[in-house]
Formats: sequence, C-alpha cells, structure tokens
Amino acid sequence: MGAPQSRLYETAVGLKQRGWDVLVVTAMPNYPTGKIFDRYSGKLLMQDKVDGIDILRYALYASNSRKSLPRIISMISFSVMVMFSLVRLRQFKPDYVFTESPPLTLGLSGLILARLCGARHVMNVSDLWPLSAYKLGAISKGFIYNRLEGLERYLYKNSYACTGQSQQIVSQLAESGSRYAHLYRNGVDVSRFDDQRPEPTPKHTRKLRIVYAGLLGVAQGILDLCRNINFAELGVEFHIYGEGAEKTELETFLLQHSNRATYLHQSVKRNEVPITIMQYDATIIPLIKPIFGAIPSKIYEAMAAGLPIIFTGGGEGAEIVQEYRTGWVCEPADYFAISNMVRQISAMEQEELDIIRENCILAARQVFNRETQIERLNEFLLNAN
Repeated sequence: MGAPQSRLYETAVGLKQRGWDVLVVTAMPNYPTGKIFDRYSGKLLMQDKVDGIDILRYALYASNSRKSLPRIISMISFSVMVMFSLVRLRQFKPDYVFTESPPLTLGLSGLILARLCGARHVMNVSDLWPLSAYKLGAISKGFIYNRLEGLERYLYKNSYACTGQSQQIVSQLAESGSRYAHLYRNGVDVSRFDDQRPEPTPKHTRKLRIVYAGLLGVAQGILDLCRNINFAELGVEFHIYGEGAEKTELETFLLQHSNRATYLHQSVKRNEVPITIMQYDATIIPLIKPIFGAIPSKIYEAMAAGLPIIFTGGGEGAEIVQEYRTGWVCEPADYFAISNMVRQISAMEQEELDIIRENCILAARQVFNRETQIERLNEFLLNAN
C-alpha cells in the first residue's frame, strides 16, 4: 500500500522480467498505520519471497506520528538496521544498489553498502528532503536542517546516479552536483485498470460522486477539506478511502457532522484500488501547499481510472493536469474556489466529462505508463558508462 511501495514493487518485477537478478532489503511492514503488522511483530529479521524476488525485512522503530522526533528516530533506526544486510549483499554481488529517499539517512546506508560491495549506488529521490519537511512545517531551519542539507548534497554528488520522480527534482539534482540525473516518474500500470474497467454510469441518473483514495496525512489536508466544504450543500457526494495520521480526527469530525454527504470507508488493498475508484465520477487530489518537485502519484492512477481530476497542489502536478487536459486546478487550501469548481463540475453535461475522461486514459497509456518508465530505467542502467 502506498505510492513508493507500488512503484518499487513494479520496478523490481519489471527489472526481473528483463533479466536482472533482484534482491530487496526493506523494513517490517508498517505503512500507513505506523504499527508493524502482526505477522512481523517482534522479529529482527524475516525472509520473504514475492513473485520470485527474495526479500530481507529488518526491524525498525515504526511511527506515523505528526511529531518530527519519532519520525526521525524511525528513519534512523531502519538506516542502522539495514547495515546488517552486508553479508547477504556481498553474497549477492550486486552491480547496483538502488536506494529510496526519503528517508535521507537511508541514502547514506545505501552508499556505504554499495561501496563495501563494489557496486554502483543509485539514489532515487521521491521528495527533496529536508526541503519538503521544511515546507510542511515538520522541521525548522537551523543546525539540524543545515546538517541534513549537507548530507543531501554529499549523497547527490557521491552516488553514481540519481533518479527523480519529477522534472523539477531532476533539475535540482543536476544543479546539486549529481553525475547522472534520470527522470523516473511514478507512472501507473494501466493494465491493472484496463482489466477491470466497468461501463460508466451516466451522471444524470444520480448525484456526482467524488473520491479520494490515499494517505490521510498532514500534507494532504483531507480533514481541513472536510471541515471547510459541505458537499451536501453542493449537491454531490465525497467518498474517502485511506489510512494515516489524520484518520481518527476525521472519523470524529464526520460522526459529529453526518449530514455533509462525506463518507469515510475502510482502506482497500492495492489490487482493489482500480475497481474501487473507477465507480466514481471524479477525484480530488489535494496538498495543503505546493511542495517543490512533488507530484502525487494519485494523479497517474486517476488518469488510468479515467477519473477527471480536481487538483489543488500547485507545482508540476498542476502543470501536468493542465497540459494533458485531465481536469481542473485550484490553489491549495482555497476552499471557496474548490467549492465553486465542484459546483461547476456537477452542472457539466455528460459529454464534457467523457472528453476529460478520455484525455485521462490516453495520457496514462501513452505518456505515464509504468512499463515505459521501467524500460527507460532498464536502458539507463544497461548503458551506464
């Protein structure tokens, strides 16, 4: 469950299908609840095999707290534990060690392990950390921020290559001294949606139904969205699927305001996401403020699902929605504008929505297809100097 998890899983499978031997070193499953799943609880190391890929899972201090200290401890704990994989990695004899960041400290672990194994280190940058944490108010500028920023630049310069999920990130990587900076978007496995695509139900037969499926965290601001917009007054329904730090508060709020046509559902498994979200008419993808380089992967899944997008995150994500005509853009946290946009969409003719829906599916298939992204990564690794 989660965008990086889906991308990394499909990347591992895709590279294995292209002839690579793949070994995954990861933490005990705990996302998004911040609690290690029962099957893995109390263990320091577990070995798994998924789709023919060997997986080493190490213990960590798990947390999804809003406070920065527990999150930092969680990141550091896994960054230390992962070093115990050295013996297994030396037996594996990797050509590349591919590390996901954030957490930034894991990049240092990956770089050390790569050097000890005689491998090239490739650092994937999903968010420019600590900049993203600063923009979200999770950390302030000062001694710790400066040390993390220094570590960030050190990793960019000393890794063999860096990959990034957006053009903004890739440009920043190049400016920060990365030897090779490769654009590797989250993308989406369109086949997961094509295999389950239902016949759309005409909107005129019922109320417009909007869905959000994803992390219920501080950066997304779903709780504030529900507090500030009464969807019942707009004549639409808003359906929410997900887990995260804000879920308990959101449950409490919706119990106290049950007449706002906003419904919180149980989270769904990864393989259930396509059929779940494709039963709706549109999706809203919010961020509380623009984060440089950040593009919510929900944009790509919405496209594959044929869901017109109401995007309120700014930045490159907004540019993508506008360029490919896959929805509408509002300023982050501008609830008056978002309300007006929802009202306008509700009044649209079915033909107008169908055009946007087709734009979504076309963009997902031709531009943001994950198979295309994996093949480009494969060629990049094979042709490295």
